[in-house]
Amino acid sequence: MLADKIADYALSLEYKDLSERALREAKRRIIDTVGVCFPALEAPPVKIARDVAAYSTSRYGATVFGSWVKSPVQEAAFANGCAARYLDYNDTYLSKEALHPSDNIPAVLAAAEAEGVDGRELLLGVVAAYEVACRLGDASSIRDRGWDHVTYIAISAAVGAAKAMGLDRDRTVQAVNLAATPNIALRQTRAGELSMWKGCAAANAARNGLFAALLAKHGMTGPSPVFEGEMGFFKQVSGPLELSFGSGEPKLVETHIKYYPVEYHAMSAVDAARKIREKVAPDEISEVYVDTFSVGWRIIVKDPEKWDPKTKETADHSLPYVVAATLVDGSIWLDSYLEWKLRDPSVRRLLNVMKVNVDPEFDKMYPESTPVRVKVVTKGGSAYTEEVTYPRGHFKNPLSDEEVETKYLRCGGPKDALPTLWGLEKKSVRELVEALKTG
Repeated sequence: MLADKIADYALSLEYKDLSERALREAKRRIIDTVGVCFPALEAPPVKIARDVAAYSTSRYGATVFGSWVKSPVQEAAFANGCAARYLDYNDTYLSKEALHPSDNIPAVLAAAEAEGVDGRELLLGVVAAYEVACRLGDASSIRDRGWDHVTYIAISAAVGAAKAMGLDRDRTVQAVNLAATPNIALRQTRAGELSMWKGCAAANAARNGLFAALLAKHGMTGPSPVFEGEMGFFKQVSGPLELSFGSGEPKLVETHIKYYPVEYHAMSAVDAARKIREKVAPDEISEVYVDTFSVGWRIIVKDPEKWDPKTKETADHSLPYVVAATLVDGSIWLDSYLEWKLRDPSVRRLLNVMKVNVDPEFDKMYPESTPVRVKVVTKGGSAYTEEVTYPRGHFKNPLSDEEVETKYLRCGGPKDALPTLWGLEKKSVRELVEALKTG
């Protein structure tokens, strides 16, 4: 049974098996994820989640970022997960089903803090959660069936939390059963005009995965066989799939750290548009042509709302808007999604002269790369074209440690916490949380 196979993998994962590269990359993902939480703390949906978490405290609790109070562990995981995801600035994994494996980190961190374990257990929980999420993404795409990718996050977060909690095999199996059955999420979250929930859906899934592990810890059992059963996951959600937990480096090392706060399929477009902006002023442009791949077109181009974004959530999932804003301003940052910027006449003018097409050759290159070609024609008839295959931050074009730190600090991550984050294997998780409170 697949739930047993997942549990066997989680139980077999030991700290001594992790290479120096895997440990370094796990720390980089934690630093990156924690960093992007800070500028999101006062965003409306994050504030709502933090306010709800503040209603109660718990002896078995975890810290909500920006607070000194320990909330119930699952509420802290949800609030911190909303902060990590809200800006669409956390890492990405591309496969049959694209997802953000770092959505697991707040839930695993909350479990590790509540349990009082050390940094090694946190790192193991994070690696396990990433592995399960990415392997599920490799195995089957569920978005075209109408299901959201966060369905996978509920399962992977349960595994990561179970690992951090030190659950045995039987309880880990039950955590998977309890996470998979009730947490099937609709893809409507990412269709049309996007709402606040877009940035909260993964946090909800991860919170529910953590809750499943907590129930399993205390002896709760779940429906079985959850994947293969008569009304199980395979028949209702994913179709038949196989997971292979092989040797070698964990899938975490193949995930991509975002260099810009945009939906990942637009990342190459930003790199290309920035290069063009260095050569052409926006008021000189008369036509804009963008070539992308089918998956990117379906997710961030095809909906009419993507050509007339009215919310931050829609704008950062709009390839046309991202390209236009970059051609105007020279880059994309968090303030690119302020309400006045969404109405900027210079950006709107470029949206009106833009065409986006699918290049069949680019489809052959995805998901190994995310190729995008941007071409502009000036009022004088000159043409400028830039093509990017591996955007900055792709695991084949990685950020340096210094660039990861720079992003963390620019987002407002506390500088004094960096030594603890880099030295996690020698620290307790509670020491890490105390260091982060300085932010």
